[in-house]
Formats: sequence, C-alpha cells, structure tokens
Amino acid sequence: MTFQVLNWLYVQEERASLLLDHDAVRVRVPDREPVTLPLLAIEGIVCFGTPHVSAALIQRCGSEGRGLVFLTRSGRFAGRVEGPCSGNVLLRRAQHVAGLSEERALAIALPIVAAKVQSSRLLLQRATRETADPRSSGPLSAAAAALAEILPRVREARSLDELRGHEGEAAATYFEVFPHLIKQRAFAERFDGRQRRPPRDPVNAVLSFLYTLLRMEIVAALESAGLDPQVGYLHTLRPGRPALALDLLEELRAPLADRLTLTLLNRRQLTLDHFREEPGGAVYLNDRGREVVLAAHRQRKQEEVEHPLLKQRIPWALVPHAQARVLARHLRGDVDRYVPFLAR
Repeated sequence: MTFQVLNWLYVQEERASLLLDHDAVRVRVPDREPVTLPLLAIEGIVCFGTPHVSAALIQRCGSEGRGLVFLTRSGRFAGRVEGPCSGNVLLRRAQHVAGLSEERALAIALPIVAAKVQSSRLLLQRATRETADPRSSGPLSAAAAALAEILPRVREARSLDELRGHEGEAAATYFEVFPHLIKQRAFAERFDGRQRRPPRDPVNAVLSFLYTLLRMEIVAALESAGLDPQVGYLHTLRPGRPALALDLLEELRAPLADRLTLTLLNRRQLTLDHFREEPGGAVYLNDRGREVVLAAHRQRKQEEVEHPLLKQRIPWALVPHAQARVLARHLRGDVDRYVPFLAR
C-alpha cells in the first residue's frame, strides 16, 4: 500500500518498484494499476522492507535534496540517502536550540502531556460505558473525572517540573483503576500498578513489550524525519536514552499499546500459559506469547485511523511518522505550535 502524508510518500508494499519517469515517480506493484506522482509534490520517500528503487530515482532524490529513507519491514530505521546539501543539520540545530530554552521545551511538552491525559481519560470513559459491572463502572468513572480535573492544571503548568508532576499524578490515577479494564480475573488480580524494571506480573509484561516496540518505531520515524531521537523536551537528557522518542511515546501509549493490551487479554488471546516467571519475580512473555503479541501488533498497525490534523485516514503504522513530521515543521518555524495526536 502507498500513502502520501505531509508530502512524504510511504511505500509499504515490498513488491513495489519505484522508477523515475521524467519529472515524476512511478510506483508499480504486480496486479495493480501503476501510480504516478509528480516529484514537485513529494518532499521525500519512505520505503518499508525491500521495494526496488531505481538508480535514476535514487540519484535524482539525492541531487535535489529530496529525502529517501529505508526502514525494515517491522519499521526500524535502516538508512537514509542524502545529497551534497541537506536541511537536516538546520533542523537538528533548531531542535537542540529549542531544548536549551525551558519556555520552548515546555511549549512542546505541554500538549504532549495534555494529549496523554486526554487519551487515557477517553479510554476510561469508553470502558465505563461498555461495562455492566457497577463494581467497575464506579471507579472507572471517578478516575475519568479525576483526569478531567488534572487536565486544566496540565495546560496551565508553568515549568517542566510542574508538568511532570501533573503527568505523574495522572498516570497513577489511570493505572490505579487499570485492573477494572481487564476481564480475566487471573490477570487483573495480579496487577498492582505500573512496574517496568522488571515487570512483575503478566499485564506489565505485555505493556512493557508493546511500549518497547512502539518506542523503536518512533525512533525510526524521528530518524526518517531528520530529527535526533536523543534530544527531547519532557524527558531529561541521558546517555543512550532516546528522550524525544519517549516524549512522543507518551501521546501514543493509550491508543496504540494500552488498547491492544486490553484487547489481547479480554479476548483471551493471551492466557497465563503465554508467560514465564523468572527467579526473583520478574515476569515476561514466553516465545509463544511474543508471537501472539507481535502478530496482533502487526495487524493493528495496518488498520487505518482518521488523523485529526491531516484530515485523512492513514494506517496506525504511519501515525508516529506523521507526528515526527508535524514536530519537524514546528521546529523549522513552519507552524506556530506542535499539535499532538489524539484518537477519538
């Protein structure tokens, strides 16, 4: 499948061939009608897997400064073709300069946290409507109301430390009622809040695994957009830590990872037989469990969602890429503010 997002062409079909046709890109896929797009309408091309790209097109993209990015089938960054002049250095400079100003950093981090709180609240509200158990609907409704009260404080935060405090309060409120979202009692009863290093129950094991997958995909999206995944705004800088990827992860946790976790558990696609417990109490998915989660994650990424800013339907797999390019446009000064992703 081929999608155009913010003037970037995304090619997800591995059998595709991309050819230079005068001043246009011609995309050919067996058993489908060819698609021709003028180069002037394309800022860059992102290829998933191993589609064929002609040497002429590679050379044309490089000479004109048009991005050509290669990702693995799973979405990990593989490489980028660049010509003699690239705007990436200016973009990264703008990214780094923004991080030196608490005011600029706060302006970017604040809508990210607001989107996270709102997405978590929407998930709880949806669950409240769907549950028939008053023992769950009451706590879920109360937690959703508490998140609604936190949201204005998030939007009025005056510093990054204050913002982080509100984010922590919202996360604690959300995960306190998370067991009420889980229909399998064997899983719900073992969940005692969010635990990461190491996860100590099956629910945390699934959440951690999906968060890791999503973080890797966001790193690839940031790399393909020419951004430095290490330099973030909400998360502090630390060697080896992809702070910017962790920033964007916040707004995508609930709609992408948390909802999939609940689907796998509540549809009994995962059972206790899909986990292993190690000495010391750490709990992880076993080989069969990882296969189940990976298959569901791949399927989920191909499902389409309406992007509220772009006003078009795109696969979930491209949402991190869309957000990376929205952020890049803000840092370049093309748009006044960063607009986070909020699924309805």
